[in-house]
Amino acid sequence: MTAPAGLAVYCDVVLLDAAWQRALPGVERLVRRAARAALVGARRSGRRSLTIALADDRRVRALNARDRKKDKPTNVLSYPSGERAFLGDIVLARQTVWREAREQAKTAADHVSHLVVHGTLHLVGYDHDNDADADRMEALERRVLARLGIADPY
Repeated sequence: MTAPAGLAVYCDVVLLDAAWQRALPGVERLVRRAARAALVGARRSGRRSLTIALADDRRVRALNARDRKKDKPTNVLSYPSGERAFLGDIVLARQTVWREAREQAKTAADHVSHLVVHGTLHLVGYDHDNDADADRMEALERRVLARLGIADPY
């Protein structure tokens, strides 16, 4: 997917767990594509950058305990920067993501793409704190994923 005129996205991918590459070859390209698609779908024009860290459950559990007071791993964490150009950071937990994909009968690639879209939308201000916000965010996720050729995850 090419970014439309006026949208320049730089997505830095940090590999904190080498097992991501073994389990899903081309994962860096996959997450960049999903992040760009989310920004296109959210109609965020201009120069934007974000970082996506591909971690393991141990690291995400520590972050989740520190930042959200939940001592367990989670699939994705988003850290909005509050800045216009640098959107923030997204962290994914490999073992949790793979387990969820199996449980939900999804491919790992589709589930990873969905979580990156979800995390990126959090970085630009979308949330699911109430039913109306959740409906709005999920509808946008569905549209973005459909453009990527990914079935409705809900």
